[in-house]
Amino acid sequence: MSKAESGILNRNLVLEVVRVTEVAAIAAAKLRGHGNEKAADKAAVDAMRAELARLPINGTVVIGEGEMDEAPMLYIGEKLGGGGCEVDIAVDPLEGTTICAKSAPNALAVLAISEKGSLLHAPDMYMDKIAIGPGYPDGVVDLDASATDNLHALAKAKGVHVSELTACLLDRARHAKIIQAVRETGASVQLIPDGDIAGVIWTTDPKETGVDIYLGSGGAPEGVLAAAALRSIGGQMQGRLAPTDDSESKRAAKMGIDDINRKFQLEELAANDVIFSASGVTSGSLLDGVKFDGDIIETETIVMRSKTSTVRRVRTKFRGLPDSASL
Repeated sequence: MSKAESGILNRNLVLEVVRVTEVAAIAAAKLRGHGNEKAADKAAVDAMRAELARLPINGTVVIGEGEMDEAPMLYIGEKLGGGGCEVDIAVDPLEGTTICAKSAPNALAVLAISEKGSLLHAPDMYMDKIAIGPGYPDGVVDLDASATDNLHALAKAKGVHVSELTACLLDRARHAKIIQAVRETGASVQLIPDGDIAGVIWTTDPKETGVDIYLGSGGAPEGVLAAAALRSIGGQMQGRLAPTDDSESKRAAKMGIDDINRKFQLEELAANDVIFSASGVTSGSLLDGVKFDGDIIETETIVMRSKTSTVRRVRTKFRGLPDSASL
């Protein structure tokens, strides 16, 4: 094994991680457009759990879909794997349950595996986020600056007029003031119904996606998963937890976050060696969705590893359902 491949994680695990998101995507895709969010999510969860159980790891879920009493979701603290290296696991078996239920674009099956202690243990609450792609000076944007100031700073760094920029935000009433501020600069707004992991990743390739910056609040777990992706692709991201009540603040403290107002940098959200994988459930700007053609199934996955700064797109053809997706 080369020096670049030494350590806790290795290239063989990268391919195993791809398999996990593939089977979860296939399971969810069988329920696209059925209007049943819970059924699609459960199918993805069951498939992902079964495949994770086969990996040569001793894994602990640190970003999941709830607590132990909320099983059968993949819950925080759940132990997974067939034995091996100690790793942290972050999962979103179906990013965009509503999207999948409506067969709309950009639903994903998402997983990140890291060296133990490398991922922020973020509770299931809101997180304020800002993200841009690679190639800009450090600190060109900042979570504490206004949307107006961030857009002008980014336009200056990019060498374009601010009107040439597009900001991506979740289509939520809470973002009304940010949306107004963005539009008043002359920049465009791309609103998405769900799927802010994809929204953050889009900022890394604005020529292809048309998205230059991600703004607004979304799920904290999704923020950590998005950060895991940016660690490989490059880019800048900051996040701050945004609890809605005292119980959420206490929950964050219980998970080790004592300063609820702390602004987390990218490297604090996801550190060290991280493997990130996302498979398309429905087709969108990032990935093609699962395709069924008789007994042939096709998937597309993007898989990244931060240690080697590699980004791969994997297209796989299955003849018949993989074992874990036979639900």
